[in-house]
Amino acid sequence: MLVFEFKTYGKQKQFAAIDEAIRTVQFIRNKCIRLWMDDPKTGKYDLSKQSAVLAGQFPFADKLNSTARQAATERAWAAISRFYDNCKAKISGRKGYPKFQKDNRSVEYKASGWKLADDRKSIAFIDKNGIGRLKIKGTRNLNFYQPDQIKRVRLVKRADGYYVQFCIQVDRKEVIEPTHRTIGLDVGLESFYTDSLGNKVENPRFYRTGEQKMKRSQRLVSRKVKGSSNRRKARIKLARVHLQISRQHQDHAIKLARCVATSKRCHRLRRFEDKEHG
Repeated sequence: MLVFEFKTYGKQKQFAAIDEAIRTVQFIRNKCIRLWMDDPKTGKYDLSKQSAVLAGQFPFADKLNSTARQAATERAWAAISRFYDNCKAKISGRKGYPKFQKDNRSVEYKASGWKLADDRKSIAFIDKNGIGRLKIKGTRNLNFYQPDQIKRVRLVKRADGYYVQFCIQVDRKEVIEPTHRTIGLDVGLESFYTDSLGNKVENPRFYRTGEQKMKRSQRLVSRKVKGSSNRRKARIKLARVHLQISRQHQDHAIKLARCVATSKRCHRLRRFEDKEHG
C-alpha cells in the first residue's frame, strides 16, 4: 500500500466544510466509544450499525458520506481492539484504555464520496458537506494508477494548510542483489547511529536548533488572552514550528535509511542495542 500526499487549494468556505466533516468524524468516534463503555459486549459489527443510527438522529452526521462514517467507527474499534490486545498480552503498566478524542485532524473516505479528475489535478468531494472540488499539487504522479486502485482518500488538517492523502493498492518490488552480509546499527544519543563496520553518523539535533524559535513562539502564545483571535494565530505559528521540526526528523530518517540499504546492499539489516547501555 502506497500513501501519496498532496497539498490542497480551495476557498475558505470549502476549508470550513472540511473542518465540519472532521468534527463529525470525531463526534461519531466518541459516540461509539461511549456505546462500548456503557456495554463492553459491543462488537465491531454493532459499532458499524451505529454510524447509520447516528445519521438518522443527527442531521449534521447525515451530511457526511456513509463510508466516511464507517471509517470513523473503525477508528473507535481500532482503539478498543488495541486495548484488548494489550490486556491479552499482559503488557505491564497502562493498557491504553480508549479515550474520547478532543482534537481530530482528518476525515477518511473509502470507495465513494469523492471523484478524481481525469487530469489528476483536482478532486471533488460529493457528499452533503459542500466541500466541492479542490485543486491538488504534489510531487507524485497519479496518472500511473487507476481510480479503482485508490482504496481510501483522507483529508488531513495541519498547521500550514489542508492535505489530501491517497492510499493506493499496488504491488511494488525492488530487486537488490543480496551480498549475504549482515550489518548492525546501534541507534544512540551522541550519534544518530553507529554501524558494526565503525561508520558513524552524527545526530542532526533538529530539536535543539529550533528550540529558540519554539520558545519564542510559546511565549507569544502565553501572552495572548485565552479565546482571542490573536492567541489562535499565535498557536498556529507555534504549531508550524513543531511541524517543521517533525518534517526534518522524518525526512532525515527516511533518506538515511534508504542510503544505508542501497549503499551497503545488505541481505538483512539488524538493529542491535549495546547491552552495557541498555
